[in-house]
Parts: sequence; structure tokens; C-alpha cells
Amino acid sequence: QVQLMESGGGSVQAGGSLRLSCAVSGNFYSTARMTWFRRAPGKEREGVAGIRTESSGTYYADSVKGRFTISRDAAKKTMYLQMSSLKPEDTAMYYCAADPRYAGSWFVEHEYYYWGQGTQVTVSS
Repeated sequence: QVQLMESGGGSVQAGGSLRLSCAVSGNFYSTARMTWFRRAPGKEREGVAGIRTESSGTYYADSVKGRFTISRDAAKKTMYLQMSSLKPEDTAMYYCAADPRYAGSWFVEHEYYYWGQGTQVTVSS
């Protein structure tokens, strides 16, 4: 069994930075794909960035390319999302998701078996 726990959210002014963490309990290598999603108020949840744990291949939504960086540390069993140049439109609840299957669509919610509870990010102008 795998459990995910996000941390690192908070309030920041536009242009600032935050680093989110997603700690994995259980078998880290059961999480072949790990992805950050977010849900802004009044909007549907959307994919932000994903990473394959074995190859370190990454994938980003156009809206965050060049500003966000996803990474993972196998020794610490943790995935990270470094967010820079934050904008008010980045305000959302951020969730990490993981799936034991290496292949799959990055930003399709039902292709992820494990989910965290979320951490709130608020960016003020």
C-alpha cells in the first residue's frame, strides 16, 4: 500500500517561490509515474507536472513551463515541485498523484491510483 502526503503550501506574493513536497510511504518504486495536479476555486482539477520515477522523464503543462520544476529523490522517497515566478492564477489546492504503471497519460486523473490530500497554495497580487 502506498500513501502520499503533500506539504510546503502557503501564501506568497506574485513573483515569489514555493517548493511543494510529496512524501511517499510504502514502496516508492510502486509509483512509476508521479504527477502534480491542482484545482483552482470554481475550476476542474488540472495536471501541472509529471515525472517517471525510473527514467526521470518529465512533462509539464504549458501554463507552468519555464516556471515550475518537478523532481524526485528516491532515497528520501519524495517528489518535489519547485514553483517560481508565481502568479495569482497559480492559486489552487495542489495534489500529488501516483500510479504503478509506467505507461499512461500524464494528466488523466483516472489513470492515477494513489492520491494525496492536497496542500493549498495562495498567490496574492
